[in-house]
This record gives sequence, C-alpha cells and structure tokens, in this order.
Amino acid sequence: MSSTIDLLHDQGITRTTTSDIARHAGVSRGALTHHFASREAVIGASVAEMLSKTARDLHRFAEDFMARGGSSDEIVDYIWQMMDDRLFYVTMEFLPEARHNDDFRADLIPTVREFHAGLDAIWTALAARAGAEPNHTRTVMNATMCLVRGMISQTVLRPDDPVYYASLLQFWKGQVRQHFPIEPAEPASAGSAARIR
Repeated sequence: MSSTIDLLHDQGITRTTTSDIARHAGVSRGALTHHFASREAVIGASVAEMLSKTARDLHRFAEDFMARGGSSDEIVDYIWQMMDDRLFYVTMEFLPEARHNDDFRADLIPTVREFHAGLDAIWTALAARAGAEPNHTRTVMNATMCLVRGMISQTVLRPDDPVYYASLLQFWKGQVRQHFPIEPAEPASAGSAARIR
C-alpha cells in the first residue's frame, strides 16, 4: 500500500498499473492480485490506509493541543504541513476516479468520514480552548481547509515561490486569530492556565 501511494504521488493514477505496484513493492503480480482483485481495490485500500493514518495523527494533534495549550496559528501551520506532505497531491489523483467510479467512491466514503472526524476533533479542541461556539469554529476552520487546498493546488504550476505562500498563510492566520484570540499557554511552573484575550 505504501508503494501504491508512492506511485500515485510520483506518476499519477493513470500511469500506475498493478505491474508497477508489484514491482515497486518487491512482490510478484500474482501475490498482489491474491490480496487485491483489481487495481481499484489496491488503490482504494491504500488511500483508505493513508487517510486513516492522517485521521489518527489529527486526533493526536487535537489531544496534544488540549493538553498543552496552543493557538490557532499552530493549527493553520499543521493543516498546511499535513496537506503539503503528499496528501493533497495524492488526493488530486484519486478524486477524479471517485467522481466517475461509483464502487471506488463508495469504498472511500467511510474513510473520508473518519478523516473529517479527525478534523472535527481539532476544531472542537480549539472551540473549547477559546470558549468559542463549535459550529462557528468548524466554519472558520473548514474555510482554512479550502484555502490551503487552493494554495497547494497552485504549487503544481507555481512551485518555487515560498514567499507567496508564506504571506498568504500569515494573512490567513491573522483572520483566524480574530475569531480565536488565544494567548499562548504559560509554562506549567508558573501555575497559571492559558488566558483568552
């Protein structure tokens, strides 16, 4: 499954065959087809595993955020890093297939729901920390996801402009901060909890 994700990222879904996957994974094509009946099956399982891992990481981040305190800036940075670390590029490969392949789409929907539950855990943690209304928090942070997706899609044709992306992220952090003006938590030794401005 790791090999499948590597190939989806490096050469795209239309150029990835079961023979490529088997070769890259160091297994015979027969061994591959013994476990996965079709190319769509191995791709679907691989994408599901990738999204499940990302969802688990999201839950861990939310738990850590609540335990130590944190700001909305950290969440924006985390989302950018999460999406920029191959996730979005692989997503761009499988979404067109899901749009036109009902079985493939149906297989992925439960995993995508789990992924969004992980995102929701972060938004809920932020709302609790900021004393904000949870539905409003989800709206702001889902807008953040949409912005980040759009920014990363630009990197395909505008890859060498870090100042451009940094300035957009900095601007958006300022917008999000207005909704969740949280000061960083003070060190534990100071014995005081994080304050909300």
